[in-house]
Amino acid sequence: MTRRELITLLGVAAIRPLAVHAQQPATTAIGFLSSASADAYTPYVAAFRAGLAETGHVEGNSLAVEFRWADSQYSRLRALAEDLVRRRVSLIVATGGIASAQAAKAATTSIPIVFTSGFDPVGMGLVSSLNNPGGNVTGVSFFAAQLSAKRIGILRQLAPSAPIALLINPNNPNAAVELADARAAAELAGQSIRVLNASSERDLDDLAASFDRERPGALLVGSDPFFVTQRLRMIALMARYAIPAMYDERQIVLDGGLLSYGASIAEAYRQAGVYMGKILNGAKPAELPVLQPTKFELVINMKTAKTLGIEVPISMQMLADEVIE
Repeated sequence: MTRRELITLLGVAAIRPLAVHAQQPATTAIGFLSSASADAYTPYVAAFRAGLAETGHVEGNSLAVEFRWADSQYSRLRALAEDLVRRRVSLIVATGGIASAQAAKAATTSIPIVFTSGFDPVGMGLVSSLNNPGGNVTGVSFFAAQLSAKRIGILRQLAPSAPIALLINPNNPNAAVELADARAAAELAGQSIRVLNASSERDLDDLAASFDRERPGALLVGSDPFFVTQRLRMIALMARYAIPAMYDERQIVLDGGLLSYGASIAEAYRQAGVYMGKILNGAKPAELPVLQPTKFELVINMKTAKTLGIEVPISMQMLADEVIE
């Protein structure tokens, strides 16, 4: 081999890796903003990724997801949303309640936002209407906070004459709406409702102390990521005082809660992933109607019922979508 041929060969070898690198597709970054914690929402993140995959987008394969978790501290959401905007993500999915979506919307009017929320997105000013969202925001609403009447009715079957208490996080932007809905439902049932507040682990300690003085006959647990994050502690507290509690998320019942009623949260996250994928493929959020649940599920944990000494009517068991033995 001549000296000229050797130089030519080395030059081609040096250029080839650069050419191969240049052919790699650019990575698209999307933001995942949540008021919850990563550990508590692992199943929902998996459902979100599954929805993305349905539209041909897989994390790690030309797609990167920037996760931002507020760990139940609503005051952190605005800064987290602004950080995602500074990083110039292409899209933001805002999850874990209405506060995440509000923070994302306040941070940007141009980056598309897909939310998951159990509250009224029109009433809270996120979208113009469900069918025609307008602007840069759309998403999935599972109306978790508007189901108080149904949940109270189910609790009354387990404890017909017992006083019912509502546990809410007062820091939740929609706490007042949820409280008003629960009070109206209780009044229709001829009952008053006691209101309990908790937004921190210390508040849960205080809650236990209050149960020593006055234990509610049944508890309706409000829709809030904090209660999901603290679900194991909540379950232990209910077991300690033998209180039948109704939750809004199936995951809590799988972990030992008594019962839940609501739309599938995992399905909502999957649908959010599908919407994110559609927008990545060219759809506009203003033209994607806010999705609403078509099915609500009642889940009962019979093992927990036995532990609490609660007799669950056969008729309720037959109506349940899932009975955990």
